[in-house]
Amino acid sequence: MNLSIIDNKLRIELEWYEQLWAVSWDKSFEIPLTHIESATTDEPPSSWTEIRAPGTFLPGVIKAGTYYTSTGKEFWYATNDRNYLVLVLRDEPFKKIVLTLDQNQLWVERILQAQAVL
Repeated sequence: MNLSIIDNKLRIELEWYEQLWAVSWDKSFEIPLTHIESATTDEPPSSWTEIRAPGTFLPGVIKAGTYYTSTGKEFWYATNDRNYLVLVLRDEPFKKIVLTLDQNQLWVERILQAQAVL
C-alpha cells in the first residue's frame, strides 16, 4: 500500500494482492484533505453486527473490504498488526477508512500538517 499527499488530496494506492483480499475494483482512493474529519492511530471498534460486502475476514489475520456498520459504510484493510491509521470522513462514499501500516503515526502527522496549511 502506498500513501501520498498530492494537490491537497490523500491518495491511497492498493497493491494487487490488497485489492484481491479487499475484493476491491478500485486500485486507489483520492480523498480531499478537507473531507478528513480526523486521523488517528487508535484501535477502531469492531462488531459482529457489521455486514461485509464484499471483502475478506479471517479472525486475527485480516479484515479487508467494504463493511456496513451502524455508522455507515467503511473500508478496511487491517492485518494482525496494531499499527492503525483510522480516517473519519465526511462527504465521501466511505464514512471511515481503516488501514494498518508501519508508519501510521507519521501519516497522522503528515495529514494534520497538510490540513493546517489549507
